[in-house]
Amino acid sequence: MNLTGKRVLVTGGAGFIGSHLVDKLISNDCFIRVVDNLVNGKLEYLKHYEGRKKFDFVLGSVTDPSDVARAVEGIDIVFHLACLGVRHSIKHPFENHSVNAEGTLIVLKEALKAKVEKFVYCSSSEVYGTAEYIPMDEKHPLLPCTVYGASKLAGESYTRAYHQTYGMNTLIVRPFNTFGPRSHHEGDAGEMIPKSIVRAINGEDVLVFGDGLQTRDFTYVEDTVEGFVNIVNCDQLIGGTVNLGSGFEISIKSIAEMINSIAGNSAEKIEYTVTRPGDVMCLYADASFLKSVTGWSPKISLMDGLVKTVEWFKSRPEGGSDLLSQEKDINWV
Repeated sequence: MNLTGKRVLVTGGAGFIGSHLVDKLISNDCFIRVVDNLVNGKLEYLKHYEGRKKFDFVLGSVTDPSDVARAVEGIDIVFHLACLGVRHSIKHPFENHSVNAEGTLIVLKEALKAKVEKFVYCSSSEVYGTAEYIPMDEKHPLLPCTVYGASKLAGESYTRAYHQTYGMNTLIVRPFNTFGPRSHHEGDAGEMIPKSIVRAINGEDVLVFGDGLQTRDFTYVEDTVEGFVNIVNCDQLIGGTVNLGSGFEISIKSIAEMINSIAGNSAEKIEYTVTRPGDVMCLYADASFLKSVTGWSPKISLMDGLVKTVEWFKSRPEGGSDLLSQEKDINWV
């Protein structure tokens, strides 16, 4: 599929990955519409598109059918990224389910009515739970540890159902851990890398929950959105599910040490603290299927990506102390 001239909707397009995807799609000369309720998204990430003829922003929620119907009108392709995160699901399970699972069903329903050409569902590696074998391919058992993971798996099931029952051209992508500029450090949306960077640039201890031996597979956000575009362009993936990850496993302890080094923080400024509930112990992607059918592979190394991300946080106009005031150490209670 040639994206040039296509009308594309990105749900959650003012968020971390969503706003980077908008940047990528704009460079493909698409008409872009974003729907976002700005709970986690920020208009500042899209402000450079204000007044652009091929850009439209809808302030709305994926849980409101009227908002979604307005957003999908005249759209060719939907990238459905809107969701609430892992830590949020621990203290707000029903709201998390409502947005992630029921919201997906609403977007699918309205997209079918609008006769979209393709629907790309952004799932998560959290649907797997802790690895039973590594690297984890698409046939790995699905045993999510949190309501977030379960709700993303429900969204996958609805997406497959719309392909099987209604013939919708759907694609499901399971990104592993994405990081980079614009990633969330605030409140219950905050995740390990951005939270650690904010603490490190302020000379604070980086928090490691548990023993730090948990492992993750991190992909820089520009590589992630490049993968999304490759996926929507690949008709072979219609009706299917594909992993998106770097294929490189690293411990949380090692990431904390790297962030301290890059940020100029003292290497020993790491505080080991309580284990996070529902924390997955091991995620390590086998993305060979995606590579085989699209040729995609990550271009930006973990170190280079961390340097770029630290530089972005250091350059924030609000300053390090204000960023730190937004970061919550135990962000699931």
